[in-house]
Parts: sequence; structure tokens; C-alpha cells
Amino acid sequence: MPLHASATAYGDDSSALVAAHLAGDPRAFPGLVALFRSRLHLFLYRMIGDRERAEDLVQEAFLRVYRHLHRFDSSRKFSSWIYTITTNLGRNELRSRRRRPLILHESAAPPGIRAPMLELSDPHTRPDELFAARELQERLDAAVEQLAAHHREVFVLREVEGRSYEEIARISHCTLGTVKSRLNRARHAFAALIGPDLD
Repeated sequence: MPLHASATAYGDDSSALVAAHLAGDPRAFPGLVALFRSRLHLFLYRMIGDRERAEDLVQEAFLRVYRHLHRFDSSRKFSSWIYTITTNLGRNELRSRRRRPLILHESAAPPGIRAPMLELSDPHTRPDELFAARELQERLDAAVEQLAAHHREVFVLREVEGRSYEEIARISHCTLGTVKSRLNRARHAFAALIGPDLD
């Protein structure tokens, strides 16, 4: 399955791409991949903390989408559906790690270099400001990684991805109340972890 960007006439309209794929347009599925691949990879990396494994899981997510797209309920948002598939793969990965605690999972980034979870950098900042922002960025990333998995999931979906509470509930298979409760606890935990660095 090609995972390169494909020029289509559908732009960023995922529903039009889905309909075109189901109608037999060979350009449509590569268009869906181009539209969601980077976002899903970053989401999974934030969720599991391993860049190479996140790429593998993104490939798996698109394979599942390709196999089952004919079953997709077009009355739903495609983005919610693909994020649900991706979230489930991330959860399975985290469960698998708990069963294999001696296996180390490391990011593909060079030693000492961490890809950002929360984007803070401004390309126009001075070098000294950039250094301070990078240092804070690393502390923010570390704080997110310390959140419990189910708290980290809703925190990233809301605070980083900007998903609505209703969409997070659909993606996470939780009630709206559970999402709000987990997010509230995640925010408090995050504030407690990062608070000393902001004093």
C-alpha cells in the first residue's frame, strides 16, 4: 500500500475521499493517507513514546482502514473512526508492554533528544529564549509521559489534538462523564508534575 502523498481533486475533505475510494477512484486512499498519516504518527508517538513503533502502528491502522472501509458508517465522522482504530492499537501496544516488562521501548530519536509532545517553539525566538523554551519543552514532555495511560490518552486528545469531549468519548469508548473526570485528573496530575518547573 503506498503511503506517499497523492494529489487528488478532493483536498482535505475526508468524507469525499472515502466516498471516492468506495466508488473505485485509485487516487482517493492515498489522499486519505496523506491527510492523516502525520497526525496519527504524532498522536501515537505521544501516546506510547516510541517513534519507530508509532510508525509501525500507523501502517497497521491504515491497513485496517483499507480492509474495513466498506463497513464504515458514513453518518459518522471519518476522523473519529480512524482515531478510534489508532487509539485501540496504541492501547494494545501499552498492554503488551506491561506483559513484557523487561523489554525496553525507546524512541528512534538520538540519545538525549526528545521529539516534542506539546509544541512551544517559535521560529522567531532569540537563541537564549529558544534554549529556555527547549528545556521547558523537555520537562513538559516528561510530565505527559508520567501520566497514567488512560489519563494521557484523553489529555493528548484534548489538549494537543484539540478534539471535542464528545469525540474523545467516541474514540475512547467512554461516557462523557468519564472523559471529563479523566481529563480533570490528568490536568491536575500534569499541573502537579510541571508546577515546580514553572515557579
